[in-house]
Order: sequence, then structure tokens, then C-alpha cells
Amino acid sequence: MLGNEAKTITPFESKVWLSSPTMHGDELKYVTEAYETNWMSTVGKNINEVESLAAKKVGCKYAVALSAGTAALHMAVKLAGVKPGDKVFCSDMTFAATVNPITYEGGVPVFVDTEYDTWNMDPVALERAFELYPDVRLIVAAHLYGTPGKIDEIKAVADKHGAKIIEDAAESLGASYKGKQTGTFGDFNAISFNGNKIITGSAGGMFLTDSEEDANKVRKWSTQARENAPWYQHEEVGYNYRMSNVIAGVVRGQFPYLEEHIAQKKAIYERYREGLKDLPVSMNPFDAANSVPNFWLSCMIIEPDAMCRQVRGEQEVLFIPEHGKSCPTEILDAIASINAEGRPIWKPMHMQPIYRMNGFVTREGNGRAKTNAYISGGAVGQDGRPLDVGMDIFHRGLCLPSDNKMTAEQQDVIIRVIRGCFE
Repeated sequence: MLGNEAKTITPFESKVWLSSPTMHGDELKYVTEAYETNWMSTVGKNINEVESLAAKKVGCKYAVALSAGTAALHMAVKLAGVKPGDKVFCSDMTFAATVNPITYEGGVPVFVDTEYDTWNMDPVALERAFELYPDVRLIVAAHLYGTPGKIDEIKAVADKHGAKIIEDAAESLGASYKGKQTGTFGDFNAISFNGNKIITGSAGGMFLTDSEEDANKVRKWSTQARENAPWYQHEEVGYNYRMSNVIAGVVRGQFPYLEEHIAQKKAIYERYREGLKDLPVSMNPFDAANSVPNFWLSCMIIEPDAMCRQVRGEQEVLFIPEHGKSCPTEILDAIASINAEGRPIWKPMHMQPIYRMNGFVTREGNGRAKTNAYISGGAVGQDGRPLDVGMDIFHRGLCLPSDNKMTAEQQDVIIRVIRGCFE
């Protein structure tokens, strides 16, 4: 069922995407250069230039261009020495690519609940996780939707327990925390150039480090672990993970426009915030005193008292419209009806069928029973907060159309549609 506002609006002729690639022309120049010089494989000038650009922008010594951000995370997990059966603490509200590389090496993800201030890993829950699993020595922390998490607090907990950090900065290239770029805070770091990211190669990612030894290991492993011999000699398992010179050409052409893209995304975020300010909603939060997001995706969350009834199954969802209230499903349906793309917030990993038997820790301890209580009755802790913060944000939140080619006029229409859902 759609609000009256959406019913009266003519859909956009061209779809307004959540976040699509924005090309400028330089990309084609470098791709053509790769073609004309016949450097079409996993070596070439574009790769060298992109690695240099990434290291300079982020502020690290070494960058290794890979086929995907997931490949970079896998190499980080391998460098961290994860062995079969090893437990690893992970961000819970994130994309599956943050977590899956742990399982590639036989590790067992244990999910740490989210905090409301930045929608990232909760340092209080992380400390509690070490009480429950004192032998864990690795943390994988993501920066959700381009917003830096509570980095100092997470690092303090990690240092206290002798744990290393893999920083998943796939979504946060160009974001900073206390003046320092994300992608530099972990012992091992990864960024992504996937097709929907702030800059893109259509694919691709980067492993970032200050360790020459780690960079060299990743270069070797990502090219099938070939030894320095006249023939193909292999002494360990390798991977076909290197970025191609063609993809690198696209990324190379995108890099000069990173700050422009961030400025455009920030303007979108601020227009939403202004246009929705008198509704019972708020935008995805960030710590303005310490961090500068890249505003990759603009998201919103509905106040609990303004939620109409909504129930989500494994693949289906139902809601009951109610005057003055709405829910993510109603808003997403209304946005889709005018040919614009929104999406639900990432479903927490501990609620994914593949990971439902894995550990999950909230700031009050083992979160599994509490998750079931939240689903059935909205259980809260001693401080009145939901026991499962990630599921609460998932239940009430959604990602709004955030494409930097969207015009202000198109965004105004989307805002009108959202407002109509609360009428």
C-alpha cells in the first residue's frame, strides 16, 4: 500500500539509484592506454599509479591492488594467522564480505553488537566479548556506510587484550577520524572500489599497510604464491587476486574526483536532514567532534513510537499502514513506485541463516537469547535500550537514494514521498 503522495507523483523517467558509478572521462583514457600498450593483465602502469595514489591519499606506506575488497580482507585474515577453529570478533551490522573471509581460513566469527552513536561496533560489547571469549586475538571492524566507528575505544580494548585489528574501510574511503584517514588504524586494512562505492573501478580493492613485509606477502599470495625461480615454483597456497591493469585504469581515472564525490554525497545527506527534520526520523549519525564521514549512503531511522506494525520473515515482509506512522517497508515501496532505489539497512550477521549458530555478544553479555526476546517482545536491558541494537536499527532503518547524479529536484520529490508516508 502506498501513501497518497506517492500515488499522485509521476515516476522518474530514468531510475534514481541508491549509488551508481559516476564516470568523468579520464577513466576511458587510462583504459585505452592499457589496451593500446597491450598491458591488459595484472601488471602495468595503471596498477602502479593506483597503488601510489591510494597510499598517498590514505597515508600509509604500502598499497597492494587486488581484485576486490573481499580479497584484501582475505589476505588480512591470512596475515593475522587465523587457523581452523579460531574465533574472531566481528562487526555485526555489516555486509557479509566483512565476515566471509574469516571462514575461508576456517575461522569462526563471533559477532559484536552495534552502538547507536555511529551504528558501528560497540566498544562496551567488545569488552564484554573478551570476558566471554578471552582467547580471541583478532577483531574485524567495519565503518558502516562511510561513517568511522569509535576507533580509539575499540583500539583501547584491543590493546588491553593483546588483539590485532583488521579495519574494513571498504565503505569509508576518504572518511577521517581525528584528522587521520580510515584505512590506517588497523594492523591490516582494506578498501573497496566496487561499482557502488564512493569511487569505483567497477570492481577492485586495496590492501593497505605500513609493513613492507606484509605488503610483499600479499603481492606474492595474490599472484598464486609463485616463488622466485625461473620456472613456476610453489611452496604455499596462492590466489588469483591481483587487480587487472584495465580495472586499475578506471580507478586511476576516478581518484582525482574522490573529494568531489564526497562533497556531493554530503550535500545529499544535508538535504535529507533538512527536508525531514520535522518528521519523527533521524539520519544515520556520526561523531561530529572526532570524525568526518564520506557520506557514502544517506540513511534514516524512524522513532520507535512512529513505527507502524512491520514483520519481516526470511524473504518476505508485511506491514499495517497507520495514520501518522510508517515503517521502512512502506517507505521503500513508496520510493520504488516513483522509480527510485532505496534499501533496507544491512541485516545483522548474527541473524543471517548461515551464521545463526555463531556467538553474538551485546553490552549485557551473550546476546542469543536476548535476540529471540527482542523479536518476540521487544525486550530491553537495564538502561531501557533494546538488548539487540543492530536488530533494532535494522527494524527501524533504511538506506535512501544517495546517487551523486541525483538532482536536488529529484531529491525534493523523494522527500515529499517520504513525508507522505507519515500522513
